[in-house]
Amino acid sequence: MKKWILSLSLAAGVIGLAGCSGNGGGSDVVAKTDAGNITKDQLYEAMKDKYGEQALQQLVFEKVLSDKYKVTDKEVDQKINKIKDQLGPNFEQALQQYGYKNEKDLRETLKIGLLQEKAATKDVKVTDKELKKAYDDYQPEIKASHILVDDEKTANEIETKLKNGEKFADLAKKYSKDTGSAKNGGDLGWFGQGKMDPTFEKAAYALKVGEVSKPVKTQYGYHIIKLTDKKKKKSFDDMKKELTEQVKASKVDQTKIQEAMKNEIKKADLKVEDKDLKSTFDQLLNSQPSSGASADGSNGSATGADSSSNQSSDQSSDQK
Repeated sequence: MKKWILSLSLAAGVIGLAGCSGNGGGSDVVAKTDAGNITKDQLYEAMKDKYGEQALQQLVFEKVLSDKYKVTDKEVDQKINKIKDQLGPNFEQALQQYGYKNEKDLRETLKIGLLQEKAATKDVKVTDKELKKAYDDYQPEIKASHILVDDEKTANEIETKLKNGEKFADLAKKYSKDTGSAKNGGDLGWFGQGKMDPTFEKAAYALKVGEVSKPVKTQYGYHIIKLTDKKKKKSFDDMKKELTEQVKASKVDQTKIQEAMKNEIKKADLKVEDKDLKSTFDQLLNSQPSSGASADGSNGSATGADSSSNQSSDQSSDQK
């Protein structure tokens, strides 16, 4: 869950300290030591020097974009629930691993990413042919468990143990070198297309619910995969809105995201009053358009909004 801008909570902290400083509270002591005290003024200046530009960017982006585009709680909930489905019991651990203090912190980052995506895709056109292809190519998410070992001999031995009636979860805990999923009996949670190693994904999608694969070799070792659940594919009409957004996002790369942000900031007539933060938007506003390779919309968001889910699920697939 990559973040190139800080959470709104950190941004609010910087601005909040600025308010205290401007109202005569800057000399308030926040920490005491035998060597001297630390005041709010000192803390604010330190935070501003280190995080000020990033915090200001996030606050400005949210303010400007929220004035023109609407992101509902439902949209953010869908993103959050998708991540939770993919990570299962590893959700809280992943938040900490990727630098989020809590779920609220993640929600703010996802919201900014969705706002940026809407700004960048507002004029993108999608044809019926593109939607039909996207639907035909789409496969619903599946839920699987796996046991990962280094060599084929061990994989074959585990396969034999399974045939003799030993439980998959017990063997995963005992043998799997994917420690993240092993402690949960090999459970990888829900995942969709493009989230796992291609060979692993192909083998998993080929299984029926409850079926166990033969050893599958990938760059990470040998896997024994068990498909535990599979979502039903929705009708085209039910998926049309979702597919439209996906196709739009697939046409947007990082360059287009930046260009959209540049245009929105220019239209907003931004003026940075703090002399120490004057240059915060210089690089963005002075950037020149350049051609960029088309990127998956989940990775195109400047805040990594959807990449949150992609990269989070990859913490398990990194082992595959």
